[in-house]
Amino acid sequence: MGLDLEIQREAAKIAMSATLGATVVTSMFMKNKLAKKTHIIAGAAFCGFALWHHMLYQKKNKVSSKTKEKIKAQE
Repeated sequence: MGLDLEIQREAAKIAMSATLGATVVTSMFMKNKLAKKTHIIAGAAFCGFALWHHMLYQKKNKVSSKTKEKIKAQE
């Protein structure tokens, strides 16, 4: 049993905010090696969390138009 969908959506938003904040803050210190590595990792993590957030809002039941036509024809 996974987490409730609303909790997952909220967690994704919080994670996106945190990683975006880390990316912005570390962008000011790009000459520092540690900050540069942190910036890259935070940016990649932000992309991952953004994808997760996007997937949480997708429709669960995607039915193609051909399938809909077949269902109507059977009725």
